[in-house]
Amino acid sequence: MAGLNLIQQALSIYDSDLKLVVSNRRFGEMFDLPEALVTPGAGFAETIRLLVDRGEYGEVEDAEQVVAHRVEQARAFAPHYIERVRPNGQRISVEGNPLPQGGWVAVYTDITRTKQQEELLRTRSEEMTDKVLAYAEELAATNRKLQSTNVALEETKRILTETEARTRLTTEMMPAHIAHVGLNRCYTFSNRRLSSVMPGRPVDIVGLYIGDALGDAAYAAIEPHLEDAFAGMPSAFEFTDEESSRRIRTSFTPDQSKDGKVAGVYIMSVDITQETQARSALQQTRRREMAAQLTSGMAHDFSNLLTIMLGSQSRLQRMDLPEPARELVKATLSAAHRGGALLNRLADITGARDWNPQSASLSSLLDDLKTLALPALPDTMKLHVNNLMHDNIMMLDTGMLQDSLLNLILNARDACGGKGQIVLTVSPVQGLWVEFAVLDSGPGFSDAALSHALEPFFTTKGGEGSGLGLAMVYDMTKLAGGRVRLANTEDGGQVALRLPLRLSAPAAAPGLVLLVEDSPDLRTGIREMLTDMGHTVIEAASAEEALLLSSELPEISYVLSDISLAGEMTGVDFLRALPLTHPPCYLMTSLSPEDPLYQAATELAPVLRKPFSNAQLSALFAITRPEQ
Repeated sequence: MAGLNLIQQALSIYDSDLKLVVSNRRFGEMFDLPEALVTPGAGFAETIRLLVDRGEYGEVEDAEQVVAHRVEQARAFAPHYIERVRPNGQRISVEGNPLPQGGWVAVYTDITRTKQQEELLRTRSEEMTDKVLAYAEELAATNRKLQSTNVALEETKRILTETEARTRLTTEMMPAHIAHVGLNRCYTFSNRRLSSVMPGRPVDIVGLYIGDALGDAAYAAIEPHLEDAFAGMPSAFEFTDEESSRRIRTSFTPDQSKDGKVAGVYIMSVDITQETQARSALQQTRRREMAAQLTSGMAHDFSNLLTIMLGSQSRLQRMDLPEPARELVKATLSAAHRGGALLNRLADITGARDWNPQSASLSSLLDDLKTLALPALPDTMKLHVNNLMHDNIMMLDTGMLQDSLLNLILNARDACGGKGQIVLTVSPVQGLWVEFAVLDSGPGFSDAALSHALEPFFTTKGGEGSGLGLAMVYDMTKLAGGRVRLANTEDGGQVALRLPLRLSAPAAAPGLVLLVEDSPDLRTGIREMLTDMGHTVIEAASAEEALLLSSELPEISYVLSDISLAGEMTGVDFLRALPLTHPPCYLMTSLSPEDPLYQAATELAPVLRKPFSNAQLSALFAITRPEQ
């Protein structure tokens, strides 16, 4: 206000409702306005009415009509510039400009002296023709209009600057790298998200060549699609950034003018590593289901045939046969037993087993693995285990992982011919994966093995191998959303399993659990599970009883309820009836996931399928914890 009061012009700002927002001291003084009309909130119409009554606009027949006309002009919010003579002889100019949010700002300038000088000039310049004088006046008016236009342009510039800043802020908030590349393949625009999508890359890349920003390997993967975009063809594709081990989805959109010329390419890149892991696990599950359907009938028939062969050969073995015949019977029995083992391994691959990760100690898993593997290795072989993980407790299916690693160790033993060393190294990769790499000192993989070793029934062991070992490892790894890599190193062959790195959630703190279950036998078993976890348990046989207990015992830390309960209320009804500040709740059920009640329950709380183990119940309680 101090600054506004220093300027020589009178100034007023009215909002979109024609209410005064602010005015300087000169405004009240120029029009001799009362305090009420220069106070924020004063109405424009009241000010005009006062001026009309004073004769500011000359003699009028209908004062209210003049006021209404002035208000209608003000509501048009159009830029304007006028000059007029006040009743006291003072000449003023009025310059008004609309505001972006509605309303307008008006500046009133005393131009009396300027006009007097113009008249004096006209009097003293009798030689000047009327045309020159008119041009001078027109130029002066034009200059004043130009000044008004400049103010409008400055306001437009400010709005554009704010819009650009808002757009940049929006792109920075998006979990994606958004950029524009010009015809010279250099970045002309980029948000600061490249390093979060592809770690290790620079943050400020405007002006950089795209190949220098991404690196040679990543640029080689996207270059064909980029050239297609510069040719006018948009594309969306996925590639693996080997430097960061992340899966990236990228979209290229040509920056085309109306005449079809391409001036550049818009780029959007998103990290879809976790999405790819989940998608890979789902695809592997579907493949296994199809394989199970195809092989189940065939395995059943072969099992019957093998049973008949084993029975017949066993009877022949008890007969008094010559030695050559006994050798043939023995060989036939051996082949039949191997066929039975092969069917079991087929069942492992095509069966309905799921990846079921639970909280586990990595060091304990590796210790157990050494205990299992060492008796199977000859004295001439050494097994070294290097654990480079900083985090020891993570979510793993220890059974399936241990089977896979043991399979790799035994394969490495066979590859070394029973003499040499095997090194198992466990290490983190980019904070997204945990890698289990088994390296042996053998001759390495052949070209055929590198291409086909993960396929079922491929073997390099002749009649001694089933060709299902590495296929089972591959199946387990893909089911978990991971990757398997075979490679030859300077020291020998190497198989590396990469599994998604999932750290275990901290165990739930012991507390008072309200157990709601209408079956006494089940309540007894679940109560023992909860007390083994360190919890104290209070029981209810119905939802109505549980509501009463929850209202009387504010110290309840957790609620575990069955979905199907005796009485009128279900477990879902019980949770909905609890107050908003209820403790963490969990539901259990024997219903199928397709049941509407089961689906309604999942919208309210985590659901655990019956029957379940202590470990599964403990993992359920680790999902959320009560506020401390």
